[in-house]
Amino acid sequence: MKDMPRARSAIPRTAVIRATAVAAGLVTVAAGLGVRSAASGGPAAYVGDALYATLVHILVTALAPKVRPSVAAGIAVAVSWVVELAQLTGVPAELAARTTVARLVLGSTFNAPDLFWYVVGACLAWAVHSLLLSRSPRSGART
Repeated sequence: MKDMPRARSAIPRTAVIRATAVAAGLVTVAAGLGVRSAASGGPAAYVGDALYATLVHILVTALAPKVRPSVAAGIAVAVSWVVELAQLTGVPAELAARTTVARLVLGSTFNAPDLFWYVVGACLAWAVHSLLLSRSPRSGART
């Protein structure tokens, strides 16, 4: 009996990437909230920072599913650093005092080591994103 050729999926690749990114984003947010509720201090804060940059990478991927993993990681670092450096102005602290969402998204106090942990999170997101693309049947992945 002849082998049947594999039929191409009827679901567009960009839809699969977006759905995967949304699922990964939900898991990342849950992990971040879990870390905040279960632990405190430096290590928990740094895990949170890494997850923050990971989430930004995921959001970039959800919005632009054809983005290269390295570009998404670079954007994640840039956005994270801009938010962290904005904390030097005091504006995020003022907004954080008003709403929990602003506190979670913008933070309130500048902490230089956070800049490093954002890079760690973006690098981890880049590695997972690259791995997933390399395992995809219609890869064409570029890192």
